[in-house]
Amino acid sequence: MPDHPVPYITQWSAEQAPHLRVVAKGRGIGYADERPYDRDSGGVLWTRVPSLPGKGRPEFGRVHALRQQRAMRELLCQVCGCPADRDSDGVLWLMGEDPRDPGFWATDLSTTHPPLCMPCAATSVRTCPHLRERYVPLRARAFELAGVRGAFYRPGYPQPVATEVTEVAFGDPRIHWLRAGQLIMRLSEFTVTSLESRAA
Repeated sequence: MPDHPVPYITQWSAEQAPHLRVVAKGRGIGYADERPYDRDSGGVLWTRVPSLPGKGRPEFGRVHALRQQRAMRELLCQVCGCPADRDSDGVLWLMGEDPRDPGFWATDLSTTHPPLCMPCAATSVRTCPHLRERYVPLRARAFELAGVRGAFYRPGYPQPVATEVTEVAFGDPRIHWLRAGQLIMRLSEFTVTSLESRAA
């Protein structure tokens, strides 16, 4: 086992998605043996994956679709699964961008990474190789679920063909051709913050 926490949203080796036949269905795609829980309340098709956290080996870099979705919807820490840190300035998020890049500040920010609690954010910047190089802690006051990231399909014979992994906004008709794996959150009002402990 690793010497640091396995993030709540990390997929484990026992949580392999079964091979499912994707078929043309309605205005897009579906599963040949589709079940009611394969789609969310908005009708988006999701990757069907078992939930067996702690079974097998953690597959760092791979995200468990259902836990990521839950963390985004309920604002749970992506590392420990408890409520994310929130104060009068907003909810805590860590962005892995370079703040010196002018494009970082040009528009609303979108991310597939759920928020964090303060202790897990501090641990993450020490243990994650990507975040050790650069990160921006933000407090977001206004945010909304904006779309999904996943495998995009095009019509094909005898069944639709996966062409790329991409992001599609809610309201875009192409979303019916996407098998979602992660929710996207748009942060529209935010301020840069610090990961230092706040005074009591």
